Amino acid sequence: MGWRYRVPVTLDDLRAFVAVCEAGNLSAVARDLGCTQSAVSQRVKRLEREAGIGLLERRPRGVAPTQAGRILHRAAADGIAGLDLALRRLADLRAGDGGTVRVTTGATTVRHFMADAVVAFRARHPHVNLEFQTESSSRRCFEAVADGSSELAWITIGPPVRGIEQHPVIRLPWVLAVRADDPLAGRERIEPGELSGIRHIRLPENSTSRMRLDGHLGQRDTGPVPPPSTTSVADWDTALLLAELGVGHAVVPQLPGLQTAAPGALRLIPIAGLPPLATGWAVRRWAALSPAAVAFAETVTAGLGGAAAAGEGVC
Repeated sequence: MGWRYRVPVTLDDLRAFVAVCEAGNLSAVARDLGCTQSAVSQRVKRLEREAGIGLLERRPRGVAPTQAGRILHRAAADGIAGLDLALRRLADLRAGDGGTVRVTTGATTVRHFMADAVVAFRARHPHVNLEFQTESSSRRCFEAVADGSSELAWITIGPPVRGIEQHPVIRLPWVLAVRADDPLAGRERIEPGELSGIRHIRLPENSTSRMRLDGHLGQRDTGPVPPPSTTSVADWDTALLLAELGVGHAVVPQLPGLQTAAPGALRLIPIAGLPPLATGWAVRRWAALSPAAVAFAETVTAGLGGAAAAGEGVC
């Protein structure tokens, strides 16, 4: 049965439905929206009446979309994200040369990759607001771009993601971080096979960098993956700090601004033969970015010596 417009369906109805599909729970969505569970249920029922077919089915621990619900969810989620982005773009146009650039990053991204660019961008575009949102994984960054809450996300480049463009900017070689008084501190480089005997500090479980590193080490013929670690961290900076404190060894990307021979109590030893870790931008469509977002992305890219631009990314 086709759509009937006897009872108008609102954008808020669709927002609520999308939220229910993603949360799998009516009461959780009601809390997020600041309304009653009954109000959320009524919005879904209104959609079902208009569609003439059931969109949700009850499960022992909540609800899940039916086949028809999944079709509507995909279409509505894409449409709402695009509409929200368009409305923000219109607000930016009303603001003249101002507006807002929303960027989702990891915990230490701004310090290591964007600090100089933020200063340069602010000098050139003093009326543009910069909003940074911190997420713990590339997956969450992709979600922020997909739902329109951010125009740009700085990520570790990974496998293709539907509806997302990935634009590499800089490739980071891997290093082993050790204390200056560690027996390995005097080495000019270390081979991947030697890491099999080191109980190193683990990178975040759900991070792309951790998966890439484990994949590189596990695929080599020189030895097994290093033994399990009793220490894990949520970001690269913490791994470096713990290595400096002598808690363990850290295999991390060589972040911009860190020298191979780091000052103080820390030494960074290049690891030979490991493919570098690519990092860069994730966007929905580069061609659809606001002028301010393009300017900020290009300022960061130029500051890092990269050349990512429209058409140079991988989808």
